[in-house]
Amino acid sequence: MDIPPPSDFPRLSRHGRLLDRGVVIPHPDSVFVDADVDPERIAPGVVLHPGTRLSGETLSIGPGCVIGGETPATVTDCQLGHDVALKGGFFHGAVFLDESGCGSSAHVRPGCLLEEEASIAHAVGLKQTILLPFVTLGSLINFCDVLMAGGTSRKDHGEVGSSFIHFNFTPHGDKATPTLIGDVPRGVLLDQPPVFLGGQGGLVGPVSVEFGVVQAAGSICREDMDCPGHLYRFAGPGETSAHPYVKGRVRDAERRLQANLRFIGNLFALRLWYGTFRKPLMSSDPYRERCRQAAAALLGQAAEDRVRQLDKWVRKLDEAHGEAGGDAGEALEVARRWPRMHEDLRRELAVESEAPALAQIAESHAEHAESVTAAVKGLNEEARETIFSRLNTEVQRALSIADRVQ
Repeated sequence: MDIPPPSDFPRLSRHGRLLDRGVVIPHPDSVFVDADVDPERIAPGVVLHPGTRLSGETLSIGPGCVIGGETPATVTDCQLGHDVALKGGFFHGAVFLDESGCGSSAHVRPGCLLEEEASIAHAVGLKQTILLPFVTLGSLINFCDVLMAGGTSRKDHGEVGSSFIHFNFTPHGDKATPTLIGDVPRGVLLDQPPVFLGGQGGLVGPVSVEFGVVQAAGSICREDMDCPGHLYRFAGPGETSAHPYVKGRVRDAERRLQANLRFIGNLFALRLWYGTFRKPLMSSDPYRERCRQAAAALLGQAAEDRVRQLDKWVRKLDEAHGEAGGDAGEALEVARRWPRMHEDLRRELAVESEAPALAQIAESHAEHAESVTAAVKGLNEEARETIFSRLNTEVQRALSIADRVQ
C-alpha cells in the first residue's frame, strides 16, 4: 500500500471535509481536528490558523470567524456566532455572539458568555463570566464570577482597565462571591451609561455596581458602588500592621445572601431573554441559533452553580459562630432559614418561565432588524417598559425567596 505524503493526509480525513466546505486552513498539517468535531458545524470561510486545536461534539463556528490569528488556540465545545475572533489561548464550554473577540493567551473556561461586540484583550482569565454587548476588558485581568452590563455602543462601552482582578475566593474556602455590574433588566436594553473600572484595581466579591459608576485606578473596592455618575476612590492600606485572624469569622451574612439571590435572579432574567426576545431574531441562522440555545443552557447551569456555591457557604456558617466571633447571630439566622430557601431555589430553577409579550415584540422587528442589537435600538418606550418589567419580575422571583422564609 502506498502511503501518501503528509501534505495529502488532510484531504483524506476531517481536514479534507473542512477544506471542501470552504474552510480556510493555510497549513493543514499544523491544525488538529478531533474525531468528535462535526465539519458541517464549521461554516465556509472560517479561518483556522496554524496551532489551532478543535474538539467537542457541540462545537459550532459561524461565518467570518478567525481562530488563532495571533497564537495557537484550543477551542472545545464552544459556540461562535458570526465574525468572532479568538486570537489565541484556551476556550472551553463558552458562547461567543457576533463580533465578540478575545486576545491571545486568553483562558476562557465553562460558563462564559460574551454577547455582541464584547471583547477581552490579551492574557485574560474568565470562568462563569457574562459580558453583555460592547463590554470591554483590558489585558492581564482575572474576572471570574461576574456579570457585567452597561454601554450603548462600541464607542460608549463598559470598560475594565488592565491588571484588574475580581477576588472571588475567600480565606474560608467559598465562592459565594458573584459580583453584579449593572443588571440584566436594564442592561439588555442597551440604553444605560457604561461602567468604568480603572486599571490596577480590584473588586472583592460579592459587590453590586450601579450603571455609570467610575472606579478610580489603583483602588480595591470592598463595598457596593450604588451611586450612578459618581467616582469612587478607595484609600490604600495604611501603615503595615498585624491583627489576629480567626478562620471562619463571618460578617455581613445577610448582605452576602442577598447579593447571591440578586445575581441568581439576573441569571433567571437573562435566560428568559434568550428564550423569548432573542429566539425570533436568531433562529433563522443555524450558527446564531446554536449560540442562543447554548447560552440559554449555560445560564441555567450558571444559576445551578451559584446555588451550589451558596449552599457550600451556608453549610459553613454553623462552624463560623461562637468563638470565631463576627456577626454570629446573623450568620446563624441565615443558616436556620437556608434549608427552606434552598428548597425554594431548586424549585424556582426548574421553572421554565414564559413571556409571550417579549417574543411578540421581537417578532415585530425580526424582518427588518439586521441584528439583535439593532432590534433593541429600535424599541419604543412602551416596549422597553414591558421588557424591563418582565425581566425585573424574574429578578424579584429569586429575591423574594428570602422574604418568604422567615
